[in-house]
Amino acid sequence: MSEPRLRLAGAVRHFRTEAGELPVLRGADLDLYAGEIVALVAPSGTGKSTLLHLAGLLEKPDAGGVLIDGQDTVGLADNARTSLRGKSIGFVYQFHHLLPEFTALENVMLPQMAIGTTRAAAEARAHELLGSFGLTGREAHRPGRLSGGEQQRVAISRALANRPGLLLADEPTGNLDVGTSDLVFAELLAAVRGAGVAALIATHNPDLASRMDRVVTLREGRIVPA
Repeated sequence: MSEPRLRLAGAVRHFRTEAGELPVLRGADLDLYAGEIVALVAPSGTGKSTLLHLAGLLEKPDAGGVLIDGQDTVGLADNARTSLRGKSIGFVYQFHHLLPEFTALENVMLPQMAIGTTRAAAEARAHELLGSFGLTGREAHRPGRLSGGEQQRVAISRALANRPGLLLADEPTGNLDVGTSDLVFAELLAAVRGAGVAALIATHNPDLASRMDRVVTLREGRIVPA
């Protein structure tokens, strides 16, 4: 079997508080392979965001490993982690976090240009992605002139712009109404499957989770089948 796109190997993370040390992850293990979409369903406060931050190289574990395509990232310098994150990992959040002063097209171009893609190639890729999400004709609009569903489609396009091997999503449709949420989520799954991306998607919605390949949860700081 090929290397997993993401491997968490005994990941430990704790935080210091006034009351003492607070353990959040106590040896989390997870393998996520290309083309696999995994739902992370767990109550608030159990460590979902911390897990996603470790997987996305935004934080380092206190112990254990975080491997991207077989490369252990824990010992990498900050600039190397940033470079790997920009090229290999896409993020989608509950709130789109688009840059309001830039158009939809520019929001999808910027992460590409940040890793050295030429402006022409970045623009072509942005048009391709926005078109695939039904946003042809909306490329020149700034986020404030787009609906909530359109804004999240732009955010998904941005996350996929650099052709990442790994996609991490934190309640990606949690801020949308039910009808728009179902539609955008179906588009997200289709795009991820079509690109062969490994995806870890945190959601509180059991109906959305049931559409994925498997479901995991966090229990006492460890990842277990839901």
